[in-house]
Amino acid sequence: HVQLGVLGGGLLQAGGSLRLCCAASGSIFTMGWYRQGPGKQRELVASMGSGGITTYADSVNGRFTISRDYARNTVYLEMNSLKPEDTAVYYCNAVSYGRYINYWGQGTQVTVSS
Repeated sequence: HVQLGVLGGGLLQAGGSLRLCCAASGSIFTMGWYRQGPGKQRELVASMGSGGITTYADSVNGRFTISRDYARNTVYLEMNSLKPEDTAVYYCNAVSYGRYINYWGQGTQVTVSS
C-alpha cells in the first residue's frame, strides 16, 4: 500500500514562485501532479515516469518543472510565473509497480492573486 505526504501550497501574487513536494512510500512507477480549479475537472499538470520521461500540460509548459528524487521516492513541482488561472487544489499522484494502482495524496491549495 502506497502512502503519499504532500508539502507546499499557499497564497501568493501573480508572477511568484512556489514549490510543492510529495513523498511516497512503497514501490513507485510514475509520480505526478494534478490540479482541480474551481468548477473544473481534475487535470494533469505534470508527470514523470520511471525512465525520467516528463509530460506537461500545455498551460504550464515552460513555467512549471517536475523533478523526482528516485532514492527518496519524492517528486517536486517547481512553479514559476504563476498566474491567477493556476489557482487550484493540487494533488500528488503515484502509480505503483506491479498492479499499477493509482494513489492520491491530500490536496493542497494554491491560490494566485492578480
